[in-house]
Amino acid sequence: MTYSLENGLLDELIEKHRPLCQQGSLPSYIPALTNPQQHLAGISIIDIKGSRYNSGDYLLPFTIQSISKIITLTMAILDQGEDFVFSRVGAEPTEDKFNSILPLEISSAYPPNPMINAGAIVVTSLINGKTSQEKMDRILNFTRKLANNPEISVNEEVFISERRTGNKNISLAYYLKDANVLLGEVEDVLDTYFRHCSISLTASDLANIALVYSQDGKSLTGEQLIPPMVCRQVRTIMAMSGFYDESGRFARRVGIPAKSGVGGGILGVVPNRMGIGFYGPSLNTKGTSIVGFDVLEELIEKLDLSIY
Repeated sequence: MTYSLENGLLDELIEKHRPLCQQGSLPSYIPALTNPQQHLAGISIIDIKGSRYNSGDYLLPFTIQSISKIITLTMAILDQGEDFVFSRVGAEPTEDKFNSILPLEISSAYPPNPMINAGAIVVTSLINGKTSQEKMDRILNFTRKLANNPEISVNEEVFISERRTGNKNISLAYYLKDANVLLGEVEDVLDTYFRHCSISLTASDLANIALVYSQDGKSLTGEQLIPPMVCRQVRTIMAMSGFYDESGRFARRVGIPAKSGVGGGILGVVPNRMGIGFYGPSLNTKGTSIVGFDVLEELIEKLDLSIY
C-alpha cells in the first residue's frame, strides 16, 4: 500500500500509539519535568517546499533538554573549528548511559562523543562568550533564528529545578575540570548548560530547526544559517549517538538522524526532504519519548524515508 504525507496519516499514528504513554514514565530526577500529563503527544513536519503537517499537541511548549546539544555542537564548531572541538571530545558511539562517568574513568577523560552529558558540558565550555550570560544569549538567539521564532525563551522553573538537583552533571563537570578537559569556570559552564537545556519551544519549532539541518544549513527562505559541512558533521553525530545507548536500535528501526530529550521531544532529520518535531513526555527506560519512537518508526516505514 502506498502512503502519502498528510495530516490524516499523522492523526492515525498519534492515536494508534498514544496508549503507549501508560507504559512510560516522567523523569523524576528533574522535579519540574514531572508536571506534564503523560498522555500528551504531538507531531509537526515541514518539508523543503514549505508544506506543513501537524497533529495532536504540537503547539504545547516543553523544554528542549538534550536536543539543545546539536545546537551547541554546531556553535562550538563554528566558534572553534572542527579540529579543536574534536580534540576535546570524541565522535564515537557509547553503550553507557547519557549521564555516566564510566567512559571518562575507564578509557579517557575526554568524553567519547558530544551527545552524552559529559561531552555536551565540554562542548558548552567551547562556545565563545566572556560570561555565562553572553554565551547563553548567543545560544538562545541562534536557537530562535533556527526555529524562526523570536519568542523562544528559557523556562526558569525548569532551569532552577535542574540546577538544584543536577548532581551527576555537577560531578561530571568538576571531574572534567580536574582532568583539564573543561575550559572556563565550572559553575559558569554549568549555568550555561542547564539554561540551554531549559529552553522552551514546541514540536513546530523543532520541525523548523530540523528542516535547517535537512537542507545542509539553509532556512526555508534560502538563508545559509549553518555551513553545509558543519551541518553534515552534526547530522552524522546525531545518527550515531543521538539516542545514547539506544542509538543502534533507533537507527535499525527508524533510520534517520535524530536527537531525543528527556523533556519528551524528538527532532528528526530526513536529508533533503523534511524536518520533524515530536513531543510526548512519557519516556521509555532510555529516556526517549515512548510514543514518539513508535510513531516515527511507523511513519518512516510507511513513507520509505530511511536513509539506510
